[in-house]
Amino acid sequence: MLILLPPSEGKTPATTGDPVDPATLWLPQLATARTRVLNRLVALCRRTSERSIADSLAALGLTAGQRAEITRNAELLGAPAAPAASVYTGVLYEALGPATLAPAAREWLDRTAVVFSGLWGVVRLGDRIPAYRCSVGVTLPAPVGGLTAYWKKALRRQLDAAGAGVPILDLRSGAYAAMWSPPAGAPAASLRVLHERVVGGVPKRSVVSHFNKATKGRLVRSLAENAASPASIDELITALRDLKYTVEESAAPPAKPRALDIIVTDL
Repeated sequence: MLILLPPSEGKTPATTGDPVDPATLWLPQLATARTRVLNRLVALCRRTSERSIADSLAALGLTAGQRAEITRNAELLGAPAAPAASVYTGVLYEALGPATLAPAAREWLDRTAVVFSGLWGVVRLGDRIPAYRCSVGVTLPAPVGGLTAYWKKALRRQLDAAGAGVPILDLRSGAYAAMWSPPAGAPAASLRVLHERVVGGVPKRSVVSHFNKATKGRLVRSLAENAASPASIDELITALRDLKYTVEESAAPPAKPRALDIIVTDL
C-alpha cells in the first residue's frame, strides 16, 4: 500500500545533523533531478542585492516579512537534516503525530507514506531533509523551470514502478496531485473530508481546509496503529469503516482513481 501525502508549509529546522544527501532519499534514481532543483533554488536565494531578493521572494510566492526563508534556502547545501517526519509540522502532521507512534506503527508509516515535495519530488517520512521553502507551484531558473511540469516528467517512471499492483490512497492537495497520477486501471482512490451539519433541518456538506488536514492525519495514524494491509481499494474501504470512519464513494471520471469521501459531523 502507498499513501500519498502533501508536504506542510510549516517546517521545523533540524539543529544538528549532517546535510542532506539526495542519493540517500527514497528512489535514489531521482538524485540527479533533486540535485538540479536544489542547486537552482540555492543559487536563486544566494543573490544579495535588494532587487534580487525582491525577485526571489516573488518567485517563491513569499512576502517581504518572509525574507528569512530566502536566507534559509541559501544555506540548504550545508544545513542540518533530520527525518522528514520531524521537519514537516503542519496540521496534518500534528494530527498524525509520527513521534508518538509505537515502533511497529512508525515502521509501517515509514514504509507506506510518501510525501510529495516541490524540492525533493518524493520522500519517505524517515528520509533526512533540511527545512526549506519551495512549493510545487514555483518556477525556477532554467533548465528546471516550472516544478509541476519538471516533476511530472521525472517522477512518472519511478512512481509507476513503485506503485505497481498495490492500493494507492491519495491524500494530496490539488497542486501536489498534479505531480503524478496513478496509471489508468491502478487500484487507487483519492479521498476528501466533508463536514456534515444540519442547516434549517437540511443536511449540508462542505470541505473545511484545517479540519480536512487534521482528519487525514488522524486517519493515517489509525491505519498505522492497526497495521492495515489492504490488498484492494474495497479492502481499504472496509478497513476504514472498521475504524469507525463514515466512508462514501462518489462517481469518478473513467480511468481516474476512485473517489472516496470521509463524512465527519464533529470538528
